[in-house]
Amino acid sequence: MSQEKQEHGHGCDCGCHGEQPNPFVELNPVLDHYADIPGSLITVLQKAQELYGFLSIELMRYIAIETHNSIAKVYGVATFYTQFRFEPVGKYLIMLCQGTACHVNGSKMIEEAVMDFLEIKEGETTPDGLFTLNNVACLGCCSLSPVMMINDDTYGQLTKDKVTHILAELKEAVNNEATVSETVSQEVTA
Repeated sequence: MSQEKQEHGHGCDCGCHGEQPNPFVELNPVLDHYADIPGSLITVLQKAQELYGFLSIELMRYIAIETHNSIAKVYGVATFYTQFRFEPVGKYLIMLCQGTACHVNGSKMIEEAVMDFLEIKEGETTPDGLFTLNNVACLGCCSLSPVMMINDDTYGQLTKDKVTHILAELKEAVNNEATVSETVSQEVTA
């Protein structure tokens, strides 16, 4: 990919004629590596989601152009697999298992505790952008049921109290980060 194309997004078919900077520059190394490798579209979509958090229509259009696929094919692949997201998610993505073992061991009660504590429903993100709750079919941790993952961390043998404690600790950690950041900012500007 040329330097000019990277900087100005030429070839994006958005009508900007290179006047806008390419918002997907971070994806270019992935595209350079996988663009012409047959069967690599899922990998490209996964890497794009890792970089941007979700797959916007604009991002999928860019991937289609750069991988020489139709937007319909890219969209079709992305919507076929449940791993792909099309809306932004919170800093903490909660994946709550609703598989058989988890269901039998109280996953609905855990879901209610999460929804009550965060004041959101399944599929929603908290107004502060911290948490998103998604139910999933199975996390493959049946011996830990009921179980949830928050980002890359797995929490098992959940109870209402345990899940509330976990979420409260995450909220507190974010608040502490904000306080430290504000203090450092004030010290630097003083």
